[in-house]
Amino acid sequence: MATNSLPLSPVWDDFRADMPVCEQWAYLDHAAVAPIPQSAQQAIHAWADEAASHGDTVWSGWAQRMERVRVLAASMIGAAADEIALVPNTTTGISLVAEGLPWRAGDNVVILANEFPSNQYPWMNLAARGVETRRVSVDRVAIDPNRIAAACDARTRVVAISWVGYASGWRIDVDEIAEVAHAGGALLMLDAIQGLGVFPLDVALTPIDFLAADGHKWMLGPEGAGLLYVRREHLERLRPLNVGWQSVVQGQDFSTIALNLRPAASRYEGGSQNMVGFTGLEASLDLLARCGLGPRGTAIAERVLAVTDLACERLSQFGAQIHSDRSEPCRSGIVVFDVPGRDPVVLRNRCLQRGVAINTRGGRLRISPHAYNNEEDIDRLIDALQ
Repeated sequence: MATNSLPLSPVWDDFRADMPVCEQWAYLDHAAVAPIPQSAQQAIHAWADEAASHGDTVWSGWAQRMERVRVLAASMIGAAADEIALVPNTTTGISLVAEGLPWRAGDNVVILANEFPSNQYPWMNLAARGVETRRVSVDRVAIDPNRIAAACDARTRVVAISWVGYASGWRIDVDEIAEVAHAGGALLMLDAIQGLGVFPLDVALTPIDFLAADGHKWMLGPEGAGLLYVRREHLERLRPLNVGWQSVVQGQDFSTIALNLRPAASRYEGGSQNMVGFTGLEASLDLLARCGLGPRGTAIAERVLAVTDLACERLSQFGAQIHSDRSEPCRSGIVVFDVPGRDPVVLRNRCLQRGVAINTRGGRLRISPHAYNNEEDIDRLIDALQ
């Protein structure tokens, strides 16, 4: 048995009790698509009942719920509500920034070569406008801020980087990367999808310029309901795209046609929203807030790191090789490993057959537990691998 054990707490027991997936699965795949809590499931069912029974006669209540999601999202990162746009996914958020900035031919953007495609293609798509995408190589898993700095020059307009690497689990020091970007006059775009929902971030202290994240991973929401943060001072710098009736001050006054853009990030929302998806996300964000998530709340992060530390210990005892860096401050909720001599795809399928949800990335196995996971889930993982 492992020497490292997880402390008992009613907070995590209550969290686990709100996750129906635990009845059948040891679910260790939140870096892919997370299961939703029972509270989110119930909220979605209630929305569907309303939509079926009342149609748009209750639309104003749904609109109010959307604003509660905005407030919850803002409070999670220490932002103002008018700095949050509700968007379909991370790709949309990044693309709104990439296409909205006032580029000039000869400008460049600096990214890492191992970024998830959502944080590569929107920048590469700017080549037709004369913008170069500089892809900084990464040795193994470690990210060297000096390499990022060396790739920047006087024409670098954006440094775009993931908070946590999806295929490595490396968590950057966001303050350090912000300093690198701003030292040369560039803006920082943070793909936060693999960190938001676990690790605290206070944009009042950490000067990121833009942030995007879908809710379907660590925030435990449905797919298609995500967030874009735009620091208020950049609102006028970013050309509005996807402009529609939701973008203007007069909103539902359809008879008044005047391009009076809202003085808020909601100007990027365009038209009708994914009401049902954001209904579920509201319940999930509320659950995470009750568990301590906030701009400076570390409880969920500490729990996730404790669970992954335990998993690494048990995996190492089993004979697995851990490829994620588990030192401070770069460890995260993602652990990448392999079992020498064993096919990762075969092992993943075996785990799925035994009720253990894990994944493969880059030819290796990947687990990504959340704060509600416990020692029983790790035991089931080891048993399935055996």
